[in-house]
Amino acid sequence: MKEKILAKSIGLFEKKGFSETSIQDIVDVLGVTKGTFYYYFKSKEELLMDIHLRYISDIVEHQKKIIEDTGKDSRTKLFDIVYMLIKSIETQGASARVFFREMRHLSDKHLEEIIPKRDQFFDQLKAMIEEGMSKGEFRNDLRSDIVTFAVLGACNWSYQWFNPNGPVPDYEIAEIYLEIFLNGIHTK
Repeated sequence: MKEKILAKSIGLFEKKGFSETSIQDIVDVLGVTKGTFYYYFKSKEELLMDIHLRYISDIVEHQKKIIEDTGKDSRTKLFDIVYMLIKSIETQGASARVFFREMRHLSDKHLEEIIPKRDQFFDQLKAMIEEGMSKGEFRNDLRSDIVTFAVLGACNWSYQWFNPNGPVPDYEIAEIYLEIFLNGIHTK
């Protein structure tokens, strides 16, 4: 039942927003009582925290596996991370939109748990980019923090417009992004 509450809540939060969705809305969609909701979650914010924690923990873990693969160069790792983020729109798009849009509704106590994980994702990506710079795989005349923000900005905004069932597949979008990140849009 906890998983059902999470799944339906993600859909409602994505569609209506966190503030506009009541616990009554959630239990009505599930056909259960508020008591069932409160058996699994103390509050609507605790539910939102669970959604946030699951989402960020999952992508941090996937990213860590990509970065730790010693058989791949930095370019391939960057592609794999970009592709993972774009591909996850198909499976976690609603969770990602809730993550980015509804974080402002978390208390400071909950943010203390989420922000370090978000920072970990940033720091791991930045370190991987710096490794590529030091190996001569990426330009080293750019600030690694700004490059990291650019990559994350492009990928994270994709949750707003990318349609996994649309005309451009996720793999092609990841390839285009990597081409832009590595070579820009200047004609040669």
